[in-house]
Parts: sequence; C-alpha cells; structure tokens
Amino acid sequence: MSNLILVRHGQSTWNLENRFTGWVDVDLSENGIKEAEKSGHLIGSLNLDLDLFFTSYLKRAIKTLEIILNNLKKSNNNIIKAWELNERHYGELTGLNKEEMKKKLGEEQIKNFRRSWDISPPPMKKDYKNNPKNSSLYSKISTEKIPTTESLRDTYNRVIPYFEEKIEFHLRKNKNVLISAHGNSLRALCKKIFKISDEKIVELEMPTGNPLIINFDQNLQVSDYRYLDKERQKNIIFNK
Repeated sequence: MSNLILVRHGQSTWNLENRFTGWVDVDLSENGIKEAEKSGHLIGSLNLDLDLFFTSYLKRAIKTLEIILNNLKKSNNNIIKAWELNERHYGELTGLNKEEMKKKLGEEQIKNFRRSWDISPPPMKKDYKNNPKNSSLYSKISTEKIPTTESLRDTYNRVIPYFEEKIEFHLRKNKNVLISAHGNSLRALCKKIFKISDEKIVELEMPTGNPLIINFDQNLQVSDYRYLDKERQKNIIFNK
C-alpha cells in the first residue's frame, strides 16, 4: 500500500486577479498562504509518514509545499523541484484577464483554451517580458524544451514521463509521496491515475489548497481517494 497526496498550490496573486498565469512566477496571495496552512493541518491530521516531496519550479507551488512541510515539522531540504511539473503554458493569453477575454473571444473559446484536451492558445511572442525562455530559472534547461504555448495534451506529455520515471517507482516501493503543483499538471496526473477520457477531462477542475489523497494497492491501482477539505472538494470524473 502506498499513498499519493496531490495539492494544487494555494491561491496566487494572479488567481485573485483572475489572470492567465501559466509559467509566470507569481507569489501566493494572503488567502493562498492561509490555504497552504490549512492544507498542512489537514495532511498532518492523517498521521501519515511522508517519504518524498515534489514540486515545480514556480514559487507559488514551492511556497505551498514549504508551508505544509513547516506544519509537518519536515525539512525543506528534502524538496525535489522539477520544471516538468510546471503549470500549463498559456501562450499569448498569459497575463490577460479571463473575463475580459471571454468578452473578446467568447466563453466557449476560452473554455476550450482552459479545459480542453488538445487545443492550445496562440504561442507567446519572443519579446514578452515574462517569457520563460528569458528567465534564469530555466538557464540549465535547453530552450528547445521550453514551450511557447501548450494544450493539456502537451502538458500531459511532459508531466507523465517524469511521473513514471521519477515518482511511480517510489509508489511501487510502498512510499508515501506528496506533490505540490498546479491545476493543469495535476489534471494531467489525474487523467492517468483515474483513466479519464479525453472528452471527460474537460469537466475536471482542481481546487486550490485542498489536498487530494489517493490510496494505491500493491498493483498501483486506486483503492480509495478523497479530498481532505470536504467543504471545497471537487468530483473526480471517472471514464465509465
């Protein structure tokens, strides 16, 4: 038996402003800090011995994990950071207000950009001030690997190989793993774990700062799962 806890970072400043964030490295809002603290308390109440901690390169996910670990009295030195767990890249939409873009492009188009499986926004221009290709965060990563836009399929194709190579092995060894990441990188993981179809994945939303614990049997099949904050839980869409 092993356990995987997935936590979408607490509310960020751009979540609060209702802006497309993607790979822009924004901080947690005050409410996001409170959500991370509550996540730490909820995870602590499990009395579960956690073995490994993974997160992305983005500070909103890193800080969420640090706050959780502080609550658990665990060292931040054990955090493993992977750019592959970053949020989906929103291309040219990055930084724009979601409601304003609904008015401009239509609600259905924005829903497709945000939730669909294989539709990507227009690519980010090279001179965009927050282009990750120009960030020192990714100085050790080939620029060819850094996207200019992504669909959920693209996000899945970078998240899942990392998960299978670096994380799944530990779950098969009955280790307990915590991942602090993002709405779409976690949607990609849930698609794999819960075998959600391309059509159903549009319905899946991950709430900020609400840990999802997944229990696996010896064959790494899901035996149980639940959100720890029941008041803010979302349904997981099974492919049936």
